Amino acid sequence: MQDVVLAVGTRKGLFLGRRRGGAWELDGPHFKAQAIYSVGIDTRGAAPRVLAGGDSAHWGPSVFHSDDLGATWEEPRQQPVKYPQDTGTSLERVWQLQPAGAEAPGVVYAGTEPGGLFRSEDGGETFELMRSLWDHPTREKWEPGGGGLAVHTVVTDPRDAESVTVAVSAGGVYRTVDGGASWAPSNSGVQVVFQPEKFPEFGQCVHKVARDAVDPDRLYLQNHWGVYRSDDAGATWTDIGAGLPSDFGFAVAAHPSRGDTAYLFPITADADRVPAENRCRVYRTSDAGATWEPLSAGLPAEDHYGTVLRDALCTDDADPAGVYFGNRNGEVFASADEGESWTQLAAHLPDVLCVRAAAV
Repeated sequence: MQDVVLAVGTRKGLFLGRRRGGAWELDGPHFKAQAIYSVGIDTRGAAPRVLAGGDSAHWGPSVFHSDDLGATWEEPRQQPVKYPQDTGTSLERVWQLQPAGAEAPGVVYAGTEPGGLFRSEDGGETFELMRSLWDHPTREKWEPGGGGLAVHTVVTDPRDAESVTVAVSAGGVYRTVDGGASWAPSNSGVQVVFQPEKFPEFGQCVHKVARDAVDPDRLYLQNHWGVYRSDDAGATWTDIGAGLPSDFGFAVAAHPSRGDTAYLFPITADADRVPAENRCRVYRTSDAGATWEPLSAGLPAEDHYGTVLRDALCTDDADPAGVYFGNRNGEVFASADEGESWTQLAAHLPDVLCVRAAAV
């Protein structure tokens, strides 16, 4: 069984788990009293780099990194993610830290509130605002979701460093194929249930997007009501929510190596944000959304109320693949067999905001 590092961002600090063989160890919190809204694990270098987007009530938001799996952390002398003065705004928090793939060495993306995308070319130590998305003519009409107006998802294309897909709450999905020189909305077929126009060009409250492991043109999308699949890199979307107890939710994660396979955690409703039917279950599709199966072996069997947020469900890149999620009850669960069975790794943590895992 491969060694794995697991990063758990909470409302009050970062916890780091290590699996050596089959045994888990968890330490923390790092960054006490800071809300950790985003974590990235970059395994492209000689040593894994853990990136953490902290939000201190006193010092404000920043991005930290560790090259020794959390033994030491480097804090930048100057704010690494900063809006230029002419934008007339300032950084609220970093919602997403996404290392690009092998096609773009050193590149890390940061998605932020208020609705901006930043790019780093030095492994996440300094970032520059991608002005083309910030200056997009539709941005003035984006509306904040329940958590704020944020670029919260960044999906890169393993075939092409120039192709990047992002999701904005609530602005919808946007895609560039020219390295960020231009962006276009990519929301055809995704519904907006809370607006008079149900299928607008943009303005969807997309909660999360994940790319299929085998077919890079296949994407999975969890919407504010609705689960969708695209087979053309986001140009069009098809509803695949049939068979789920609810198609409302926040998180979606793709299997790291098996095609047509993705994971969701259904939530009852936008007005009742608890697990669907009050049951703690991850749902998996193995046929690109044609069917869904509940995965609950080892999860709590009694009524359960732990909500899983958009970045609190993930997979690692081990073989067999690990699947992980944390909830707002402060519980963290792990599966070492692709979701077939689960083990509880932690309880009574602060509110879990995000989880990331990688084989090391």
